[in-house]
Amino acid sequence: MDRGFTDHPAFTGGCQCGAVRYRVTAGPAKDCVCHCRMCQRATGNAFAPLVEVQADRVTWQGTPAEWASSTVAWRGFCATCGTPLYYRSGETIEFMAGTLAPGTPFDPVCNTSVESRVGWLGTLTHGPSTITDPALVAGVRSYQAPEE
Repeated sequence: MDRGFTDHPAFTGGCQCGAVRYRVTAGPAKDCVCHCRMCQRATGNAFAPLVEVQADRVTWQGTPAEWASSTVAWRGFCATCGTPLYYRSGETIEFMAGTLAPGTPFDPVCNTSVESRVGWLGTLTHGPSTITDPALVAGVRSYQAPEE
């Protein structure tokens, strides 16, 4: 395989509310992290971790909404809860890694559009790591669909 694609097991994922789910059959996939401004703005984050697959390997439960973010890219999201699900261009779909079902392998092999990488990202992992305050979690009621 070329361009960083490796064999991937079948995987599933979906949005927060459960209205849109997807399944991707086993086959070639590429895990990358995109730092472009479009991905930063589309995800509201410093980067977008993405799993690229051929669009014809994807089946849907529910229909994602799409918005053309450029002349070559469409952003898929859940119209109910707003979860950003994917970036689509040509015959490929790149799923947001945060929408993958728990346990789905994700091992980035590349960083793209690094000219837009945020300056503080290089030191991000040098800071302290903390867990969420259990008292905070106890008072939160999630409206998300259950994890698979």
